[in-house]
Amino acid sequence: MNSLAISEKDRALLLARAREALSRAYAPYSRFRVGAAVLTAQSQIYTGVNVENASYGLTICAERAAIFSAVAAEGPEMHLKALAVVCEHPGPCLPCGACRQVIFEFAPEAVIIFSGPDGPEEISLARLLPRAFSLK
Repeated sequence: MNSLAISEKDRALLLARAREALSRAYAPYSRFRVGAAVLTAQSQIYTGVNVENASYGLTICAERAAIFSAVAAEGPEMHLKALAVVCEHPGPCLPCGACRQVIFEFAPEAVIIFSGPDGPEEISLARLLPRAFSLK
């Protein structure tokens, strides 16, 4: 595993917090539960889970829930260092396109840690979202 910007301790803690959050996901329709944890520049960790709705468009992903919690706690200048995302599915669990764009808004250089088929993996956001959209 290539270490991009965070310590092993932070990586392990993010994954543990994302796994803890996973049990609180609300996914009665897809049964695809996801937990996420973000590490901010202020060294704080915030978690989120996916919350589904019968009107699927109103569903929120775990990654965005965690990021929005961080913004609510730290304000609009919040900056992410890393994000971990886990699911119960055995395959890779990477952020969707909408989440990738939201992550970019708060950390274009973010490290994404995710559940891979053989355990935790990490990748840079730049590899997941090349040529991201920005108004800044």
